[in-house]
Amino acid sequence: MPYQVPEPKIFACSQSRELGEKIAASYGMELGNVNFSRFSDGEYQPSFEESIRGTRIFIIGSTNPSSENLMEMLLMIDAAKRASARHITAVIPYYGWARQDRKDKPRVPIAAKLIAKMLEAAGATRIITMDLHADQIQGFFERPVDHLYASTLFLPYLRSLNLDNLTIASPDMGGSKRAYAYSKALESDVVICYKQRAKANVISHMELIGDVTDKNVVLVDDLVDTAGTLTKAADLMMERGAKSVRAITTHGLLSGNAYERIEKSKLLELIVTDSIPIQAKSDKIRVLSCADLFADVMQRVHNNTSIASKFIM
Repeated sequence: MPYQVPEPKIFACSQSRELGEKIAASYGMELGNVNFSRFSDGEYQPSFEESIRGTRIFIIGSTNPSSENLMEMLLMIDAAKRASARHITAVIPYYGWARQDRKDKPRVPIAAKLIAKMLEAAGATRIITMDLHADQIQGFFERPVDHLYASTLFLPYLRSLNLDNLTIASPDMGGSKRAYAYSKALESDVVICYKQRAKANVISHMELIGDVTDKNVVLVDDLVDTAGTLTKAADLMMERGAKSVRAITTHGLLSGNAYERIEKSKLLELIVTDSIPIQAKSDKIRVLSCADLFADVMQRVHNNTSIASKFIM
């Protein structure tokens, strides 16, 4: 009898279990059973409670700090390798530590490269991720990387708003490429904020390049952390005559005083995905699920069919 390729199995790390359940449901199966044994000192051990020998498995988990999220992913990959899984695909909706993608001053690490090597050493045979902080991080891997764009979620939502005088904005110079891609898809104008940082997460000065008078502005970024940049940019644009300011950011880290800043800012709405669990509710924060996107791509990967249609920017 010819060898029958078994159906894949889907598992999730602790933090991403809710998203994992949504992805599994969209895929059409139950989330696999993983048990975590925990020791008194904080050490833990994942255990697959079902056979995965000879199967393709997908392990879902964002690797944002704390470092436990990354460690869970590494341990689960290693356990799968030692349990003779045929293919081990790390599904990482948010690839954490990606802001350290280069040496921007002496004697600092390139954490994004280090983590890529750790994932490969653990046994990952493929990576599926979304909106990397820097596209070139794909080159840190020697394994296939499917880099998805959340624009496939955000563009339909923005079109549904039917905003007149729409203008896309980048909150910094580094995001100008992303802003231009959105403006091309939406046939809108572009403005860019120029900012100077005193240190990480602290902005010393911000200036606006372009005209936002009587415009409905949409700020576009890959992540929002303390929300300092987004809220300062929104307030600046309203001062310069904008009709409204929204923001779309793929990954809602929302640390520190982020929620308070968003509530007090001139932002009308912040739209994020559920790549990272949102810790608090806010009338200003709208969450679009990326579960269907990942489930579709995972099915295509398993069936060896093209995912080119998912590379829309």
